[in-house]
Amino acid sequence: MPVKVGDTAPDFSLPAQNGETVNLRDFRGKSAVVLYFYPKDDTPGCTAESCAFRDRYEVFKNAGAEVIGVSGDSNQSHQQFAAKYNLPFILLSDKGDKVRKEYGATAAFGLLPGRVTYVIDQQGIVQYVFDSMFNFQGHVDEALKKLQQLQAV
Repeated sequence: MPVKVGDTAPDFSLPAQNGETVNLRDFRGKSAVVLYFYPKDDTPGCTAESCAFRDRYEVFKNAGAEVIGVSGDSNQSHQQFAAKYNLPFILLSDKGDKVRKEYGATAAFGLLPGRVTYVIDQQGIVQYVFDSMFNFQGHVDEALKKLQQLQAV
């Protein structure tokens, strides 16, 4: 079953583009997490989405959140993608799409990698899910709107 609002975000450990292992649980009690699953590095839609997150990264940080992108691409691909577009946030390599499947971030009959963004609060609870293959900017705008609502509470 897909992860939904109110669920505890499933923990995972995945390699980042810098070679370090990132554990979702390490952010608990420290910052919210905007976890976005995207299909593939350096494709038009994924580049547009990632650059939109890049352009608002400081706003996300000021809202108390870390941005983390996840795809099935290799660490080397992530390194090249991050360098080419000056992406300041973490990109994780989910070989075999194990974590993507655990979150239910699939599209087109569960066969294609989906484009889904999760806003996870400091306690590890999913507060918002945005699922759209083609509204690249919406992933950024909606996640930021939700974070700002959470800050205001």
